[in-house]
Amino acid sequence: MSGNQPGVQARPAETCGSPELILDIERVLDVSARQAIRAEFRFEPESPLVVSVEFVVEGGPRVLWRIGRDLLQQGLYSVSGLGDVQMWPTHPEERATARLQLTSGDMAALFELPVAPLAEWLQYTYELVPAGQELTEVDWDVTAADLFQESTPRSD
Repeated sequence: MSGNQPGVQARPAETCGSPELILDIERVLDVSARQAIRAEFRFEPESPLVVSVEFVVEGGPRVLWRIGRDLLQQGLYSVSGLGDVQMWPTHPEERATARLQLTSGDMAALFELPVAPLAEWLQYTYELVPAGQELTEVDWDVTAADLFQESTPRSD
């Protein structure tokens, strides 16, 4: 994070059984300009493959993105993601901050966020739902039946 911005604030919380992490991060506007942003990370154990991240600008809009939990985890330590969501460590040897780039159409936003609190929070989500166990609770018979019922062509 840049030296002229306030320190990173990390507040882990648990809302209705869903782990939440609130971070003060920075949007990188150019080499010397940054904007303070609050990022609210939420993990739903019922939907363990994704993390919801809501970006909040003071006095501005709230923007919600759903990002793969594994993409976030890998992006703390190496380049991760393709397309609309990419993440990588800023200085891999230091592992202090990581960059998260979000792209939609012809718009893109680049954020810098602290690795330590995010890594700790992600570790907690993996304790709740271990890697490789995300789909063990899925009732595949019901899921398949739902898929086939929704995709059945209607005859008028």
